[in-house]
Amino acid sequence: MSATGLGTAPCRFAHYFVVCGIDTETGLEPDELAGENFEQSPLRRTFKSKVLAHFPETIEWNPFDQDAVNMLCMPKGLSFRTQVDNRESQFHSYLITREDGSRTYGFVLTFYEEVTSKQICTAMQTLYQMHHAEHSGSVCASSSCSMDSLASSLDEGDATSLNKLHCCSSYNMSRDTLYVSKALCLITPLPFMQACRKFLTQLHRAVSSQQPPPLPLESYIHNILYEVPLPPPGRSLKFHGVYEPIVCQRPSPSELPLADYSLKQVFELLGVENLVQVFTCVLLEMQILLYSQDYQRLMTVAEGITTLLFPFQWQHVYVPILPASLLHFLDAPVPYLMGLQSKEGTDRSKLELPQEANLCFVDIDNHFIELPEDFPQFPNKLEFIQEISAVLLQFGIPPEGSLHSSESTTQLKSLALHDLVSDKKNGNLPGDALAVFELLQGNATLERLQALAKRTGVTVGRVPTLGGNMVKEKDGRLQCEEEELRDATLNVQVREVFANRFSQMFADYEAFVIQSATDLESWLTNREQMHNFDKASFLSDQPEPYLPFLSHFIETQMFATFIDNKIMSQWEDKEPLLKVFDSRIEKMRLYNVRIPNLCSSNYQKSTILKESAQSIEQRLMKIDHTAVHPHLLDMKIGQGKYEQGFFPKLQADVLAAGPTNNNRWASRTGTAQRRKDRLRQHSEHLGLDNDLREKYMQEARSLGKNLRQPKLSDLSPAVIAQTNWKFVEGLLKECRMKTKRMLVEKMGREAVELGHGEANITGLEENTLIASLCDLMERIWSHGLQVKQGKSALWSHLLQYQEREEKLEQTAVSPVLLGPERRKSETGLTMPFLRVSLFQDMRHIQNVSEIKTDVGRARGWIRLSLEKKLLSQHLKQLLSNQALTKKLYKRYAFLRCEEEKEQFLYHLLTLNTVDYFCFTSVFTTIMIPYRAVIIPIKKLSNAITTSNPWVSVSGELGDSGVMQIPKNLLEMTFDCQNLGKLTTAQIGHDNSGLLAKWLVDCVMVRNEITGHTYKFPCGRWLGKGVDDGSLERILIGELIIPCADEDLSKQCRTPPLQRSPAQTRRISITSPAGRNSKPNAVQIQEAIGEAVNNIVKHFHKPEKERGSLTILLCGENGLVSALEQFFHHGFKSSRIFQKNVFVWDFIEKAVAYFEMTDQIGDTVEGMESFRSMCKIFCHYVNAINVTPRNIGKDGKLQFLVCLGARDHLLLQWIPLLVECPLITTMYEEYALLRDHLMVNSLIRVLQTVHEFNITLESSLVKGITL
Repeated sequence: MSATGLGTAPCRFAHYFVVCGIDTETGLEPDELAGENFEQSPLRRTFKSKVLAHFPETIEWNPFDQDAVNMLCMPKGLSFRTQVDNRESQFHSYLITREDGSRTYGFVLTFYEEVTSKQICTAMQTLYQMHHAEHSGSVCASSSCSMDSLASSLDEGDATSLNKLHCCSSYNMSRDTLYVSKALCLITPLPFMQACRKFLTQLHRAVSSQQPPPLPLESYIHNILYEVPLPPPGRSLKFHGVYEPIVCQRPSPSELPLADYSLKQVFELLGVENLVQVFTCVLLEMQILLYSQDYQRLMTVAEGITTLLFPFQWQHVYVPILPASLLHFLDAPVPYLMGLQSKEGTDRSKLELPQEANLCFVDIDNHFIELPEDFPQFPNKLEFIQEISAVLLQFGIPPEGSLHSSESTTQLKSLALHDLVSDKKNGNLPGDALAVFELLQGNATLERLQALAKRTGVTVGRVPTLGGNMVKEKDGRLQCEEEELRDATLNVQVREVFANRFSQMFADYEAFVIQSATDLESWLTNREQMHNFDKASFLSDQPEPYLPFLSHFIETQMFATFIDNKIMSQWEDKEPLLKVFDSRIEKMRLYNVRIPNLCSSNYQKSTILKESAQSIEQRLMKIDHTAVHPHLLDMKIGQGKYEQGFFPKLQADVLAAGPTNNNRWASRTGTAQRRKDRLRQHSEHLGLDNDLREKYMQEARSLGKNLRQPKLSDLSPAVIAQTNWKFVEGLLKECRMKTKRMLVEKMGREAVELGHGEANITGLEENTLIASLCDLMERIWSHGLQVKQGKSALWSHLLQYQEREEKLEQTAVSPVLLGPERRKSETGLTMPFLRVSLFQDMRHIQNVSEIKTDVGRARGWIRLSLEKKLLSQHLKQLLSNQALTKKLYKRYAFLRCEEEKEQFLYHLLTLNTVDYFCFTSVFTTIMIPYRAVIIPIKKLSNAITTSNPWVSVSGELGDSGVMQIPKNLLEMTFDCQNLGKLTTAQIGHDNSGLLAKWLVDCVMVRNEITGHTYKFPCGRWLGKGVDDGSLERILIGELIIPCADEDLSKQCRTPPLQRSPAQTRRISITSPAGRNSKPNAVQIQEAIGEAVNNIVKHFHKPEKERGSLTILLCGENGLVSALEQFFHHGFKSSRIFQKNVFVWDFIEKAVAYFEMTDQIGDTVEGMESFRSMCKIFCHYVNAINVTPRNIGKDGKLQFLVCLGARDHLLLQWIPLLVECPLITTMYEEYALLRDHLMVNSLIRVLQTVHEFNITLESSLVKGITL
């Protein structure tokens, strides 16, 4: 090539022209990689194709990849036909993604050319004779006939029809003419699909026409390669094909990027609802497999959906047409978007896919999709579908799609099949019949007419509207241009609807971008450690219905890359898509000022549909540029020879080089390119080294970024092994990053202090991270499987392990004992040991009837193991059976890489340092077995009471109701719907029998599935005439944190053994050891301040992040406890020779006094408000006194404080008690309640609590009617 040609390549419309076909010198080579069946007739087998010619030889910025181009031009290799077969040309396109993420597009027209080589014909004859001899006695059962566009309509059950069709695939050299496929391909930098299709179609028309073309074909190919430029942004271009001019246009930098694939066809193939569901799967980076017989359909759907992602871009493996030789790539344990050609007669059930847990399967030909489980819906999905449907209906496209399955299409299938068998055309319809078929496909009335005609013996003639004879050529061209304009208008309007949704959802995204680095180099170096987006704050700002989708989406690689591009725009030019998106948001703000800037779930339609369509219309109607016309080249006489039906051997000397420097366009763009090169080199010297930067970027982004497209040029075992090794490394890295993120988010403030950035995790975000871990584990277990087993590879492995090992469980599995079971009370009574094993946890999941699928069971088991802190241990045990692992997995599988497997288990082990309730909080409706143990204080009372004891347990999700404890037993088990985290337990008895008084140390309750054990400290008597006379008590629960070793128990968060928390809290002198610990005034003030502070913090957290308010009110360091201490300070409770007096006695006397003064009827000014306060106070106290519950005096005081806090009355009640004259007789002078400064300070502190709406647990207010 000349220097000019090299210099202008990036601005050229086309980079390469390629011809692929049969190499007559090497002859017929079977394509073993395509995996074709040798049972088939030789005419139906796959043979290797070759690149016969390509021009130019190579260009610097897009080197020619011969193997990849050959494989994608002819994905199934060479096809042979005879004169009785359908030999219509077929068009398809493909793309190759280079390592830097840039794309090159290929457009291919495949046609059939007569085989003139006797050697090839003889070889085919010999192969056929051998095949016929082998199968002469039997009918081959495989449905191997090539049906082109019709195979999907064949019903597998009709074996007779298939056999008849199969018999037609014969070849006799003396009788038949042999044809072979040949492909013409244009490779371009931008997807000008319509223009390339027209150019190739005209080129083929010139070959098949009886008249030679006006100029040799070399002239047209040279013109499009070297003389047709790319249209400038925002302009249109006209260039000339063989017979007609061709127009293409390119959007301006402020418009949506170029998309030439017809969205009309995508909606016709899938329907709106299916498309939105697949689109959501793509956004959430699941594995998407497109399935169709037609390569162009695969490409159209893949490109259509990825086009709609604006402003985001697919970041992972993207292979819209997966060649037969690369099927092992479906084993990739990464998100992918791939297209697989379906074979004739193969239905979905026969398709063996390595992993399906996270797969979205799209059967394009049958209008059918399979979605993954636990799939969040796209926000405002219903209104979104309605808006898209409205646009489609304006263009006459039914929103449900044109290929919607119905009774009429079933009739059509049988009709078409009958035609196939009777036409002796080997399963291929001729052009006219195919046109009728296509017309019938969408029209039930015409179908019935066709069926009627068949029955009555009437022959249906050609359909004139499809034949094209009625329309003059010029009018036809106008009609074609009009249709092209309609398609382009539809494309842009539908894309605007999608773009508008993201503009609405992410209108304020910039506010949450964290710009922490000072320069590009430091940012790239520390990219992995940095938090670039404030996810928790962003989610807290979003409408509730959006959260399930958005919490998943902001974890994707495409969103991370979008934010990376935003941060890098500080130092570099903005990425084009980001530039367009940001300008749209800016425009939206100008037109639609939102103050305050809050997100709303109200659906807002796109308002710029007409405006966006107008710019395209103007460009197509008014051409901006016209390229140089094709012209005669400097060819020797005799070159460019024309022979009808044969594509000529092109003259390499005239096509290898571009025009000379006198071409104004070439010299101009060449100069511009040289200027660009100088600037690029200069910036590389000044800034960060380009290689280093690429290294950082590749490391910073996920594995899929490096493996966007499989390497097609080398398929040796070594290369496949190397690819799998990259997968293993990528999976391990992903595991490390996910577990680290889970730890950092969960550790919260501690993580911030350690320098990991701000970490505020919400319940929703935590659930998203765990779901993401489940997905990663499914991909790890799917990697390198020998044979696919069920939809969940992990659950399948567990079941096989269970089957092998369960018999040996008693001897092989040592019980794992949880820490709390080792704790003993003063009585020596403790919780029985909880045997924990891998199989036990599997049985728990198998017994959950709510989980219906293997994928669901695997996820449930992961969540349960994570909550029990046994995930790493269980998986280590599972993988210890190496014989089973070898049987299930290939050598290169992740689970057979010892070092990586150990690191993986170690990363999972680190999750044991934080507490998860990911099983309890998700499976809220399942039945769970609980075990309760009552532990009395033996030294001071009877171990067992003669009365009838009962217990009731409450949690965040509900309560168990009152349950009688069997007599003479201190332990019971009960089944109950999941209570969630346990908060309170009520214990009591009916005071019957001689030994009715009972001193209870605590109640222990354990969830028998998760192993979580809660302790409910009591330390008080139950019985009349002892302590405060209570027959029932409300106990506040605390989760016992298991310790690894008995010696560590002193360091753990579990309260010390020597005292019950209740004893420091309830300062009743009748309670055991109560006299020993009376806090002073300063300690009481601190306790009240801390309790109020904790409640304020509670309400400032997002709602889903808040813990239990009951513990903050009534727990060991709660508000009730602190106020009890305040009321007890200086209280004259001891009486010589008399019963002890309680604070509640003072409150009752105060009520009696207030009621008496109310009757006196003092008319002093200002007394009215005082009286109304007194009335309310007396009403609450009397309501508590008349409750049917047998609550003691301290319990009643607890009720009063809780109700006062709930109804914002404490501030009014405390001054009442201070003003009551009885205070002088019942409190010492130094008491806090008699110190006006202290009381005023208390009221000021309590005012902060009164700003919040406090909701009390039902167990705290049961039986009290106000």
